[in-house]
Amino acid sequence: MRLSGWAEHLDPALNPGLVEAWMFGARSILGGLTGAYVGVLVAKRLVGYRERTGDLFAPAVALGMAVGRIGCFLTEAPGRPTSLPWGVHAPATVPECPGCLSGQAMHPSYLYETVFQLAAFGALLWARSRVDRPGELFTLYLGAYALFRFLVEFTRANETVWLDLTRPQWFLVPGLMLLAVRLGLGYRKGFYDRLLSRRGERRPLLPAARLSPAGEEER
Repeated sequence: MRLSGWAEHLDPALNPGLVEAWMFGARSILGGLTGAYVGVLVAKRLVGYRERTGDLFAPAVALGMAVGRIGCFLTEAPGRPTSLPWGVHAPATVPECPGCLSGQAMHPSYLYETVFQLAAFGALLWARSRVDRPGELFTLYLGAYALFRFLVEFTRANETVWLDLTRPQWFLVPGLMLLAVRLGLGYRKGFYDRLLSRRGERRPLLPAARLSPAGEEER
């Protein structure tokens, strides 16, 4: 999480050193999730554990982030200015929030994420019995959250750096491409057949067999 701010600027001279980034760096949830994922992979390799465990943690991650974003909403700049009826106002004392100083209505972007994470928590619990392949439930959650986070960034107060995209969006671009390829392969291999079928049943690869009047099996 801390080291995610090490490459904050395209000019390397403007970035903090590794020690400074480690001690006083960013508090990015994207960096934290990435570091946690890499840490689990390294730990498994060191102890020789080969089973996939992400499915166990996916609902907990969603629920924890739903609660955590409430704290972000209460202490940070809510989002970009908006004329929508659910725009919110924040105290002028909120740091790095020009909209707060001017009294503008802003997107409650962190509440958007709270709603998404609560919906994801419910969806993950529902999908648990419908996704048989180990690790796929966690992959689906990562794909959904990465796409949502990319889109919700358009309502957040983060600085845009290039092509009107924020740093988190540029961080997400390669990840979204990899996840799209990964989910596409999973779909082609039938990992999500029970999840996508109407009754949660696996779609047969061949028509069901039946018996002819003579007792012989036909297809």
